[in-house]
Amino acid sequence: MYGIDIYNSENRHITIGTNKEKTFPLDIYQISDQDPLEELLNEFREGQFSATLTSKQKISLLKILRKNRPEFAIGEEPLGKIRGHDIELYLDVERPYPHMLRSPPYPASLETWKEIEKNINELPEMGVIRKMGHNEIVEITTPVLITWHDGKYRLCGDFRALNNYTKADRYPIPRIPHALDKLEEAKYITQMDCMKAFHQNGVKPNSMKLLRIICHMGIYECNRMPFGIKNAPSHFHRMMDTIFQEEILEGWMVVCIDDIIIYSETWEDHGQYIDRVLKLLALGHKVSGLSLAIDKKKVAEVLLKPVPKNIKEMQSLLGFASYYKNHIRNFAHITSSMYEVCSKDVVFEITKERKDEYERIKNELINSPVLIVPDLELPFKLYIDAACSQGLGAALHQRQIVDSEPRGGVICYISRKLKGSEASYGDTHTECLCLVLALEKLHYYLEGAVFEVYTDCTALKY
Repeated sequence: MYGIDIYNSENRHITIGTNKEKTFPLDIYQISDQDPLEELLNEFREGQFSATLTSKQKISLLKILRKNRPEFAIGEEPLGKIRGHDIELYLDVERPYPHMLRSPPYPASLETWKEIEKNINELPEMGVIRKMGHNEIVEITTPVLITWHDGKYRLCGDFRALNNYTKADRYPIPRIPHALDKLEEAKYITQMDCMKAFHQNGVKPNSMKLLRIICHMGIYECNRMPFGIKNAPSHFHRMMDTIFQEEILEGWMVVCIDDIIIYSETWEDHGQYIDRVLKLLALGHKVSGLSLAIDKKKVAEVLLKPVPKNIKEMQSLLGFASYYKNHIRNFAHITSSMYEVCSKDVVFEITKERKDEYERIKNELINSPVLIVPDLELPFKLYIDAACSQGLGAALHQRQIVDSEPRGGVICYISRKLKGSEASYGDTHTECLCLVLALEKLHYYLEGAVFEVYTDCTALKY
């Protein structure tokens, strides 16, 4: 029988020979050609599975995806709506709406008009917005904007004026590095993310009048939570904490707004966890085993861009780079001149020094080290280095056992420029200041842990 592929889609059993008692169950996974999920599954087969997964594990995961088919929004299917968590906006002052909350549409290029029209035509079908009638009184209008996000255009409102009058929601959102620290013992990791996450949240009726957007196609009222409003991240994260409270407490899930990481030590547990959650995670990081690397796809988008020509482009670049500053040694020193040109009192000018910094920051992003997830049971090594001309810098290292072999790695880098009178400190005082900075920034790793400090300042040892 070996060398022969057997397939039986009728009774899912195979009978060998003439003895009908020798019947063996055949585990079949069949995909219909008409199933719109087929393309997704094929993509998983070719590129989304870890190379370390066995064929049996891949098939079991595909079965979970197939079983949870309704959880996926594919093509023109309607967007889901989360019940019982509609957002409500509270204005900070009780007074007539200021003039800035009644804005006409912004002028836009023909290309931008096309993108606005494309999004405006799609969102009503999803139930996200509705067009206002001619006889409806409109007090507030917010111009729409088109922003570039994850390789595609996204519609949002310019809600800056409204945000200034909205009471802040102070619900805490965890920092990504802190959340990822929980993965130290994980052998299996799944990343999940909600599709158009904010648009799956409803808006309470009394807040809809505050969320009316305007463009050349008319005025639209937001039935779902739009991108750009002040409290959207806090509201969504609170909702996720509420929905997945039990799973988070069980210690196999991390949530950060609409991003979810599922982690486990065994495949059997992992399949059960995925079956309970099923959403795709994107932290802008690539998590692999016990390591954390920059997402090269996101870096590639930056590499294609020329040297920033104005403050807005420079701020955009610095915002992207600072998101990955834990991966970059002496980040503050490398970008000091670039931050300086963004100051109000400085004339924007691209000098040779700033061009060199731009090229260096790109090179650092390309060649950034893969950070390791700390093991809180093992000792740490803290390297500090300060220079009056370069500022303060530190690196946290750890030596771990990976695949039965000792292996060292970087957990994170930190840095900052010297401030005010700090530039006049002597070498010993500057090095000591660097140590204080490192202990403050890395206290959540080092507090209660065993660690050694490495410095080239002999006087600091005494």
